[in-house]
Amino acid sequence: MRTLSGIQPTGSIHIGGYLGAIKQWVELQNKGECIVFIADLHALTTPQDPKTFSQKTLETAVELLSSGIDPEKCIIFVQSQVKEHTELAWILNTITPIGELERMIQYKEKSKQFKDSVNVGLLDYPVLQAADILLYQVDSVPVGKDQSQHLELTKTIAKKFNQKYGETLKVPEALVLDMGGKIMALNDPKKKMSKSFPETCLFLFDEPEVIEKKVMTAVTDTGKTIEYDTAKKPGISNLLTIYSLFSGKTMKELEKEFKGVGYSKFKRRLAAMLTEKLEPFRRKKKELMQREVYVKEILERGRKRAEIIAQSTMAEVRQKVGLLS
Repeated sequence: MRTLSGIQPTGSIHIGGYLGAIKQWVELQNKGECIVFIADLHALTTPQDPKTFSQKTLETAVELLSSGIDPEKCIIFVQSQVKEHTELAWILNTITPIGELERMIQYKEKSKQFKDSVNVGLLDYPVLQAADILLYQVDSVPVGKDQSQHLELTKTIAKKFNQKYGETLKVPEALVLDMGGKIMALNDPKKKMSKSFPETCLFLFDEPEVIEKKVMTAVTDTGKTIEYDTAKKPGISNLLTIYSLFSGKTMKELEKEFKGVGYSKFKRRLAAMLTEKLEPFRRKKKELMQREVYVKEILERGRKRAEIIAQSTMAEVRQKVGLLS
């Protein structure tokens, strides 16, 4: 089974991104062919500083490798270094109705967030995303619940292309996590944790003192009982979800363990557990940040492997649509 996932180099990885996506990618690389790319072209749809952008891209690669992505088991590369992504995106643009793009939830949300920089790329983002996926003829795509709409559009585009030009592009299926797919913000358990709002995030590579401060100031709920109830206790339920996913303990085990324990003590235990669990990630990142040449070599090997698949797909696509070879 071949899977594909991408991540934008727009800031450090937070625990929601790790639990909802990267942790699953690490598991998938042991089960089949896994492709992971750094989506730098997608990141350009929102303002980026050209002076620091390439370094942020490299640091994202470091964080992926530090999180368990193994270049011996997984193809890891930078999106912009495989030109077939943009070539296929343009061809898919010619069969994608603009109305489909205008109704995308992410486009509506980011248009409000970046009012002064709404661009065609932001609207066209889902088509490039479809190209990213369809280029590699993948079987499935691990997605967060908020990305399901984009994958449905990808499937629609693939089917439309195949109907028009003949069977060419594999129609992928979604892999959605039931639990951990959506970790909520520490200051507002009704909103998803997002690196667009770093003050609400617990990052995978935060130092111990930062972890403790963020956990201790996280929003909880009225009452004192530590129980999992997303309707009545969204704050403590979010912290329990984090505790459960990092510790491997079930909700029932945690409710029993913390019965009669106040929120403050529970938070201290959560902070201590996270500090211990995340130490290997911090240590690996510090090591790799000193080995830039090595990381670039990994990305170059990944690019070459990705290019073989991408060029094969594009050769067939170009032939099917009638482009001169």
